[in-house]
Amino acid sequence: MTAPDTNSSLPEATGHIPEVEQSSQWKLMWWAFRRHRVAVLGGVIVLTLYFVAAFAEFLAPFAPQSTSSQNVYHPPQMPRLFYDTAEDGSGFGLHVRAFTRERDPFTLQTTYVPNPDRVIFISFFAKGTPYRLWGLIPMERRLFTATNPEDRFYLFGADRLGRDMYSRVIFGTRVSMTIGLVGVALSLILGVTLGGISGYLGGVTDAVIQRFVELVLALPTIPIWLGLSAALPQDWSPLTRYFAITAILSLVGWTELARVVRGRFLALRSEDFVIAARLDGATRRRVILRHMAPSMASHIIASVTLAIPLMIIAETSLSFLGLGLQPPMVSWGVLLREAQNVQSISQAPWLFIPGAAVVVAVLALNFLGDGIRDAADPYSEVQTS
Repeated sequence: MTAPDTNSSLPEATGHIPEVEQSSQWKLMWWAFRRHRVAVLGGVIVLTLYFVAAFAEFLAPFAPQSTSSQNVYHPPQMPRLFYDTAEDGSGFGLHVRAFTRERDPFTLQTTYVPNPDRVIFISFFAKGTPYRLWGLIPMERRLFTATNPEDRFYLFGADRLGRDMYSRVIFGTRVSMTIGLVGVALSLILGVTLGGISGYLGGVTDAVIQRFVELVLALPTIPIWLGLSAALPQDWSPLTRYFAITAILSLVGWTELARVVRGRFLALRSEDFVIAARLDGATRRRVILRHMAPSMASHIIASVTLAIPLMIIAETSLSFLGLGLQPPMVSWGVLLREAQNVQSISQAPWLFIPGAAVVVAVLALNFLGDGIRDAADPYSEVQTS
């Protein structure tokens, strides 16, 4: 009786290599990331927010600056499907209840009471106020708007000028979410460049860059933001001020990434593949950009993802204090300035809805960043799908 061939069961003998062993690092990262269900949910929310930011003109039922003196502080209206009114009869269709504006004879306070005899119908892909998608493509169709062009409805209520808060929150998503991306992109360039040079060259160059990083870190962040923002000329256009605020946030936010990159480069510069690239005659720029930086791309992505919510909170804080973006620019921080007085708190609590948008965006980005950070080193523990 012959002994069984024990080697025949090995992957090498059978010619079948396990999928984990032949998968790339990015595929292993994806397997590890999708196990993090909260991070996946955060990723879906983040993608949804950026979709809203990209198509804000189409998704908003009204223009963000469209006012109505007859609907000041109009309360939110809940969409409904079934209606039964004296004016429109009974039936089925997406609509909201109309409100009648009344004034209290004793307090002289304006109130809105539901009108049981009238509803406002909502149509999808209907024509509304003309606009230009991304400022380029002329369009009239909106995702949904009032069937009657003379009617207005307020899903999130109205502000002190009768402007639709739902449309303004959507347009604020574009500014607040993109300012985080642009600011992080500038911080990424500064952090990777200076951190990479510091970690790769070492010596005097490393010492000078690190002392500068420590100087920036020693400065109190909020007073620096406030001081630089207050120094901006008040006659600048909203777009110019937008880029200036982005630059201010970037100049303060690149230091942490630079320290992370510097530490990784100090460890990588003695690795075999880096030494081989030097011996092959590669320039310092090529060694840094083509060999060292890609090897820590996952860590950079995780750091960037976690830095975006900090940028959003910083912009919101500056705009809330009146030192960031200014009207007619619409951001979540600008919208929250409307909720600074007692009247807003007592009579129009829906003006705090932009704050809820900030909370959702920051939590989603943090969950997404945590998931990417946990999946950034898939070789620490073999995980299969």
